[in-house]
Amino acid sequence: MRGFPVSLPLEGQKVLVVGGGELALRKARLVAKAGCRLTIIAGEIHPDLAKLADKVVLRDFTPDDVEDHRIIFAATDVEEVDRAVADAANKAGILVNVPDKPALSSFIMPAIIDREPITIAISSGGASPVLVRRLRERLEAALEPGLGRLTTLLDSFRTAVKATRENETARRRFWEAVIDGPVARDFLAGREQSAREALLAAVNNPDYGQARTGTVALVGAGPGDPDLLTLRALRVLQDADVVVHDKLVDERIMDYVRRDARRIYVGKSKSHHTMSQEAINQLLVAEAKAGHRVVRLKGGDPFLFGRGGEEMQALRFANIPVEIVPGITAALGCGASTAIPVTHRDHAAGVTFVTGHGKDGEPDLDWQALARLRHTLVVYMGLSAAETIARRLTEAGMPADTPAALIEKGTRPDQKLITGTLATLAPLAAAHGLVGPAIIIIGDVVRLADPALITTLVPDHLREAV
Repeated sequence: MRGFPVSLPLEGQKVLVVGGGELALRKARLVAKAGCRLTIIAGEIHPDLAKLADKVVLRDFTPDDVEDHRIIFAATDVEEVDRAVADAANKAGILVNVPDKPALSSFIMPAIIDREPITIAISSGGASPVLVRRLRERLEAALEPGLGRLTTLLDSFRTAVKATRENETARRRFWEAVIDGPVARDFLAGREQSAREALLAAVNNPDYGQARTGTVALVGAGPGDPDLLTLRALRVLQDADVVVHDKLVDERIMDYVRRDARRIYVGKSKSHHTMSQEAINQLLVAEAKAGHRVVRLKGGDPFLFGRGGEEMQALRFANIPVEIVPGITAALGCGASTAIPVTHRDHAAGVTFVTGHGKDGEPDLDWQALARLRHTLVVYMGLSAAETIARRLTEAGMPADTPAALIEKGTRPDQKLITGTLATLAPLAAAHGLVGPAIIIIGDVVRLADPALITTLVPDHLREAV
């Protein structure tokens, strides 16, 4: 984050605005809502600005003026004056903002959505104020006008809920049921009295919002890019008490997990398993039986080479409610990120997904069938077996010069796209030092890959320098 967002109480605090025009007026209107004691210093002051002020000083700024103020705005739009205000504030250790001049500011004013007592602030750290204003407009249109009154209603019941719910989890689940259910819906629709009565009944019902048995959601995290998460996956992550996650889940996706949720790592890599599949199944059952909402977060899609089917069966056997949240699988995500369409009327009428590893080593595949299908062939977890895969396919009749691609860390910032032929798969992987995770795409569609995205091999004599 370029700036850390905080909410600064200003009621009764002294705030200084240096400047008397429209720019100063805009800042003064915002801080005046916070109940501050506002001082304006300028040689000439806009009449509307004077009405907001507790104190007006009709003269030029001097460095001593910054004394005893909580925050300061330099809003003259005169470079030398704004700089003098910023210098004086910084020397005195007082927060200062100079509109549209982030280099002179010790804090940035965000765009604000006011649904008192709810306040939403949006900031780009001064990088793009116009974009921030557009985002504010979109959010303003999406947020119900009655949110502030609803917040006040909920606040009036907080003490009662705390007295009737024994722990933080029970209280959180109660409030989630209220906010996601008919109480909030009725209130925001204008049926406020009905909503109050329903909320009172809910407080007096100890079972309201409290599931006796937990649930498990098998969630696909996609191929890596957090922007490819589904909206459902994001919501389930936000609601989870426990997140059991794999090695292939990007750390940026883990940032969406609620901060107080427990995280349990069960990652697997070749020849190294943090936890066996049977142990993972038992863990999911145990956490759900303890009443927790569990997310089993898996790279790609949970039902495509993700062992999601095995976990679902174990949960069903234990009578645990289970939800499946699909994710963008690696073949589609990597294909899109490299401009390789897995099907195309001129190149491939179908696509076949296979795994490069079976339960006990080499997968039991019908290589002859794969070689004559003339489909795009996508191999998951095939990097270490690239030589074997190429040999099996060529022995089965697939031409050795069939186009092939290796995509490592697809959709991520450090993605690598290597293109060649079936015969050169293994040598290319070794030459580029690929370690995975990676998929292999074999077929004529590889010819359509975006040339600008193909990773160039660094010559041996330059590698050390690079």
